[in-house]
Amino acid sequence: MCGRYAVTLPPEAMRQAFAYREQPNFPPRYNIAPTQPVPVVRQDQGARQFLLMRWGFIPGWVKDPKSFPLVINIRGESVAEKPSFRAAFARRRCLLPADGFYEWPRGGGQRQQERRPYLFRRPDRGFFAFAALWETWHSADGSEIDTVALVSGPANGLMAAIHERCPVILAPEDYDAWLDPNAEPARLTALLRPPPDALLEMTMVGAAVNKVANDGPELQQPFDAAAAPAKPPETKPAMRPRRGGKDDAQGSLF
Repeated sequence: MCGRYAVTLPPEAMRQAFAYREQPNFPPRYNIAPTQPVPVVRQDQGARQFLLMRWGFIPGWVKDPKSFPLVINIRGESVAEKPSFRAAFARRRCLLPADGFYEWPRGGGQRQQERRPYLFRRPDRGFFAFAALWETWHSADGSEIDTVALVSGPANGLMAAIHERCPVILAPEDYDAWLDPNAEPARLTALLRPPPDALLEMTMVGAAVNKVANDGPELQQPFDAAAAPAKPPETKPAMRPRRGGKDDAQGSLF
């Protein structure tokens, strides 16, 4: 769940919302995807700090990232016990700012790239923050990669119709507690709850979000069934030879 999200508001608006000291400049992004650099807010020497990290958490003990699954979401129910995440949960918590994210309905007999996603965002179009964990991975040659993943939990009432999981979205008054390196585990666990149903609204958008290369404001336009191209009529597939022959009906994944 939550494999794409958006940061479209100006850099100064993010700075005001999250009160960090840096003054970064970055373009609007309407279709942020895993493995890309993403803005992160963490606590550093008692103050909030902005920096970019790779979306895709790599635990410090991993020898070869290519052999480790891409982790973009971490289950909140087990984050304090799982060996891959418990150290980060204890000491390396951060905020992942966003002003929208996308979710695809489950099932329906269609591949994900054919399903139309839903856009979730605040009614006032303001920022919110995913609860997230970060880790710096060190390679054998001495290079480093800062990595991050958001924390998920059970879906709230709004999202339950689309997906059984939901990103943990922190209330602004809980930012300091989540970032506090000395926070009690029980206090942190209490923050891993579904967001209020009224926090976000959802809108069906077009399938263009499914392609990572697409990144523009048109992706967030509500889907208009009347304007969508008509689906071509289904045709009966040609008979295949009983033996041998190339299967010309085999489609490409993309």
